[in-house]
Amino acid sequence: MTPDPTVFVATSDLAGQMRGRSVPAGSRDAVLRRGVGWVPADLAITAFGAIADNVFGSTGDLRLMPDPTTQVEIPAREGDPGVTLVLADQTLPDGTPWACCPRTFARRALEDLQEATGLEVVASFEHEFMMADLAPTGPFSFERHRSVEPFGSELVALLEGAGLQPENWLPEFGTDQFEITLEPAPGLVAADRAVLVKELVRDLARRHGRRVTFAPLQHPDGSGNGVHVHLSLRDATGAPVLHDPALPAGLSSLGQRFAAGILAHAPALLAITAPSPASYLRLTPHRWSAGGIFLAERNREALLRICPTSTVGGGDPAAQYNLEFRPSDATANPWLTLGVLVRAGLAGITGEYDAPTIWPESVTEQELAGVPTLPSGLAEALDHLVADRVVAGWFDPDLIDTHCAVKRAELAAVSGIDDVALCSAMADVY
Repeated sequence: MTPDPTVFVATSDLAGQMRGRSVPAGSRDAVLRRGVGWVPADLAITAFGAIADNVFGSTGDLRLMPDPTTQVEIPAREGDPGVTLVLADQTLPDGTPWACCPRTFARRALEDLQEATGLEVVASFEHEFMMADLAPTGPFSFERHRSVEPFGSELVALLEGAGLQPENWLPEFGTDQFEITLEPAPGLVAADRAVLVKELVRDLARRHGRRVTFAPLQHPDGSGNGVHVHLSLRDATGAPVLHDPALPAGLSSLGQRFAAGILAHAPALLAITAPSPASYLRLTPHRWSAGGIFLAERNREALLRICPTSTVGGGDPAAQYNLEFRPSDATANPWLTLGVLVRAGLAGITGEYDAPTIWPESVTEQELAGVPTLPSGLAEALDHLVADRVVAGWFDPDLIDTHCAVKRAELAAVSGIDDVALCSAMADVY
């Protein structure tokens, strides 16, 4: 007999993990209206499950207030009960916003961009992951694609049924690696979907008796899993504003300023977008992750890549034109990732930043030898985050202090182990 369905009210924490509380399905209406209880110190849970030293301690209370527009239904399957998954804002007990809520951080960044510029963000998060215990298959091969059926077809159907608008489901280059991409969506919707898609993949894999990992690396010498974030901007009429065919690489002057802000603050941003001890083993040259802090046309070593467009079938280059931020992975909180990228772009639009060099697709490795390098590790990125007064100023002090405490606790938890053991530990968590 299949148990009765439940409603799981969820948030995503500073380790990029979904956490929350479950209630009976019969309580759905009441929960949507009043939320469920939560605790400030939950924000300080590390990837490994411990609570880092934090400013909240054992006191204080919050509510997880669900956003009904984020509801997805996971249907019952072979004795496994169905569940409604709904994302929530972390609020104070009276329902007012909590300054340390990651989803609120993203929403306010988007609101500030719109208020200052009239612009809205359209985004998409591309997720890569590995599936364990598969027979050897070739990169991008139809054989690998078919080897995980019916998981793959069920995943696409599940995402379609949940309204997440899957775009591509494909076998990737790395051993046992796959990628799932979603259609571009308004900024907060895209980040919400990035939170949900990881859990839907994991849950479906579990139902099939399989295990997946979104960790940055399974082995130091292996292929990495990234979460590439695609960003475009639209004006109040919905018209795209990043493209200007008269300018280098077709990037508009506004787009250049937006990119300049991200490039200028990149060392600090990475403490948010690549926030695990293993992330920086992937972020090295020749891994097609990000080999330096630069902007380039169609170059997968760039921190910011100007993506290709196509006129095939009547395609409109302006509508397709977007910037891809590459040094992000699934250990990051998608709401914080989107929020810091939007705020950095807004700083570039409204501040005084040097115009970025736009490297052509033909640029050589020798020509790029002088571009700034990424932080060498998480500890260095955290130092940049604290030292960059512009970036640090975007956060409530308790939020940035807790983020740094969580990340330093994770570093301490893996101190003294080699890179192989580190990758294995992170793969087990993610």
